[in-house]
Amino acid sequence: MVTFLPSRPGPLADVPAFTRAIGGAESNVACTLAAAGHRARWVSRVGTDGFGDHLLDTVAAYGVDTGAVRRDPHRPTGVYFRTDADRATDAHEVVYYRAGSAASAMSPATVPYATVADARILHLTGITAALSADCRALLHELTAPRPGRPLVSFDVNHRPALWRDGTAPEVLRELADRADLVLVGTDEAERLWGTADPAALRALLPGPAALVVKDGARTALVLERTAGPEAPTGPDVLTVVPAPRVEVVSAVGAGDGFAAGFLSGTLRGLDARARLRHGHLMAAAALTAPGDLAAPPRRARADRLAALGTDAWGRLHLGPGWTSAGTEADEEVRTR
Repeated sequence: MVTFLPSRPGPLADVPAFTRAIGGAESNVACTLAAAGHRARWVSRVGTDGFGDHLLDTVAAYGVDTGAVRRDPHRPTGVYFRTDADRATDAHEVVYYRAGSAASAMSPATVPYATVADARILHLTGITAALSADCRALLHELTAPRPGRPLVSFDVNHRPALWRDGTAPEVLRELADRADLVLVGTDEAERLWGTADPAALRALLPGPAALVVKDGARTALVLERTAGPEAPTGPDVLTVVPAPRVEVVSAVGAGDGFAAGFLSGTLRGLDARARLRHGHLMAAAALTAPGDLAAPPRRARADRLAALGTDAWGRLHLGPGWTSAGTEADEEVRTR
């Protein structure tokens, strides 16, 4: 979607002007992964309007392959307006204009499986499932078990404003359980399924090989099933990593940043602790920038921070501009 960012804090009724940007969970993840040095393809539909032109040009400028994006001459590109408050607070407002949008017309017929079959990771979110019955059918098709399927990553991304029919808890549970990797926040898990307890969530979602549970600014953990020739579905191994302290500019986009960092670590074959730490660092990049998207730290620097000892990691304090400082010295990042 095209996103309109407020020119100042406060309720939408009091915001006099907005700045145009791009938004959307999947495109955010694709752009961040491309900026971090990975090959990424974004699959979607946009209108033949100027907003569609802007989206395609901007996403492609990040280095993302947009060749699979289709233009719909009959439906507009989706847009939304938001306040700058955290989604977890009552002060947050968002207004979507995406009913009948080009993206809402995605379906198994308009997005053939061959479009994504050659990927190493296929990243999906629950937002797409909320757009229409056809979009829901598409996600059902893409998460179906099949030989040679890419690793399917599913970010629950529950947006209450998009679910009016009361089906979100069951639909999102079913889709998540068909994935290989699931990311969910404790706030949305509580809202959807009445629990944020990792063991209870694991019992609810036994299918994925890895379940990542994010607890806002506090911590993130992964329950990951051990695998091997003698025990392909062994017991879970629990890894917990606290989040670093961050001076928040805007809370929007942090979840997508975390997903991109965790997926980057997955593509690189990093261990669970490193994947969680890279998730935290990418989230911190988004938190310290005003829009949905932020430039990630350079890989060498992110690797060095992710490799810090437990005490040094616990002292990290990341503020605006930390990803683009002029030198690579660790002292750029305050550790008070």
